[in-house]
Amino acid sequence: MKNIILFDDDHWNALLPLCYTKPIAELRVGILTIREKWEYHLKGKASYITQDYLTSKYPIEIEEANLVINSRYLPNKKLVRLILQLDNNEALIHDDNLLAANLNESQFEKLVNGSNLDELQGVDMDKAIDASDYIKRPYDLFRLNDQEIRKDYNLLTTERKTEPIPQNNFVQNPDQIFIEPGAKVNFAFLNAENGPIYIGKDATVMEGSMIKGPFAVCESGQVKMGAKIYGGTTVGPWCKIGGEVNNVILQAYSNKGHDGYLGNAVIGEWCNIGADTNSSNLKNNYAEVKVWDYTTKRFSPSGLQFCGLIMGDHSKCGINTMFNTGTVIGVHCNIFGSGFPRNFIPSFSWGGSKGYKTYQWDKALEVASVVMQRRNKSLQESDHLIFEHIFKSSAQYRQWES
Repeated sequence: MKNIILFDDDHWNALLPLCYTKPIAELRVGILTIREKWEYHLKGKASYITQDYLTSKYPIEIEEANLVINSRYLPNKKLVRLILQLDNNEALIHDDNLLAANLNESQFEKLVNGSNLDELQGVDMDKAIDASDYIKRPYDLFRLNDQEIRKDYNLLTTERKTEPIPQNNFVQNPDQIFIEPGAKVNFAFLNAENGPIYIGKDATVMEGSMIKGPFAVCESGQVKMGAKIYGGTTVGPWCKIGGEVNNVILQAYSNKGHDGYLGNAVIGEWCNIGADTNSSNLKNNYAEVKVWDYTTKRFSPSGLQFCGLIMGDHSKCGINTMFNTGTVIGVHCNIFGSGFPRNFIPSFSWGGSKGYKTYQWDKALEVASVVMQRRNKSLQESDHLIFEHIFKSSAQYRQWES
């Protein structure tokens, strides 16, 4: 089994708030997380090089032979083939960034100790690749989700047999529908004409749901009754989805179980979207959407006409919340009240359009603990340290504190 080390490069903060609590490789795009994709393709086990405050929860495993891969890049057949062809101490470079390398233990130690690439003996700087499937900003996750569902579907289902589709469903193109063991799908509309539909282990698709592929609901996920789901949507493990959604990713353990519209969005882990919440994904003047950029600390052009909500882990909003186009919400936020909240809400914020106060991290910890216990999960000491670090480092954005 190959030893894979997935590293967060200097552009890590461009993917905030989604990777505040985890390495980039733990983000889900398509059916699988980035880590799971690389483990499947390379038949290996992955660990991480990430931010110092995350290492206690996400440690690194070093062996004599190591495939070191930039976490922002998504595998495809060409890239996987090139990585497997790397000789010892050779590397692939893209846009002057290290994409992947095959390094022995001593060479790897030089890399992590900050040695310049051209100083590493045996690294072939001429081996470059034009890699288009990589993540620069949080909205790239939903932008690439359609293609990644298709790729992961083929990866997971090739040479496997689906569970039978119950005859009480209305089905279009059943050859592109795969149901894992334990899943329940009854009296639903499943249209895989434009892309595959994947129903994960022990997942539930309730009565009256209308689903267009490409779509995936992962292990133990739920599609609520009467849900209207358009393509490019992923419901992560133990998530619930309802209402109307289009090109949305729920990472894991998050709920949007009620009516309301959500489009072109990424929702982190342990989030909850209140009933009848709506998020705009298109400006009234059809202009390009600007989105908060943690690297420049200002709003930057996204290149997208459609861009909805980016929400970090453990954040929640109350019933009837209305979000502006391109809203970015940090981790551990509690948003409620009438009117449109601002379109950048820092981590550990409590409030809405009428103003905010600081959501103290120990109180946020208490709520997170209760929420996780409902899913038979518990906070670890490493989580406490991570939350405390984020609380302190994100204070610069909570302007009301000063």
